[in-house]
Amino acid sequence: MNHHLLIRLFAILILSFTGLLAAPAQAQDEAPDAMIKRLSTEVLDTIRADPTLRSGDVSRIIALVDAKLMPAMNFKRMTASAVGPTWRQISPEQQIRLQEEFKILLVHTYAGAVSQANDLSFTVKPLRSSPDDKEVVVRTEVKGRGEPVQIDYRLEKTPGEGTGWKIYNLNVMGVWLVETYRSQFTQEINAKGVDGLIATLAERNKSNSKKG
Repeated sequence: MNHHLLIRLFAILILSFTGLLAAPAQAQDEAPDAMIKRLSTEVLDTIRADPTLRSGDVSRIIALVDAKLMPAMNFKRMTASAVGPTWRQISPEQQIRLQEEFKILLVHTYAGAVSQANDLSFTVKPLRSSPDDKEVVVRTEVKGRGEPVQIDYRLEKTPGEGTGWKIYNLNVMGVWLVETYRSQFTQEINAKGVDGLIATLAERNKSNSKKG
């Protein structure tokens, strides 16, 4: 199975969290592996039933991500980890811009993956954790037309009412999303600074929008 297909399969599971339909109380009490299984099932069913999503309509996907994905993720932590130590030195406005441009970049990069939903099935592997764990890794296996692909989710347990397990990193066959982008972002920051990184992401997103 080639690298591009792996990334597309990876993307299906990223987009899977558009299916966050549980009430806050349920999400708070739900085990992390049960949460991954439920959300993955819901999103695959949703994509299969929605021709607009399967066509890769970016505006539709962004709307779903904003409504459903963000509450299921600690996207601030994900973006901060991708940016690295520089994150603590930048302004709140820069942090907000980076989160928004990073989100749009991911949506554009992976929008075409949803067309493969009809060919995918998944299983969640037994979770190795204790009740006191605050961070866990949920491992899954995705089957398509080729060899099975292992996709892992790193989650943290957030305290407080209306919260619960949130995803902050994903892994496909040993490659973590955050670490992959960190190397790219670090090079850009070293060359052009944080504002340069924001400008580069914005320009890339603008270019992707023109391409459709």
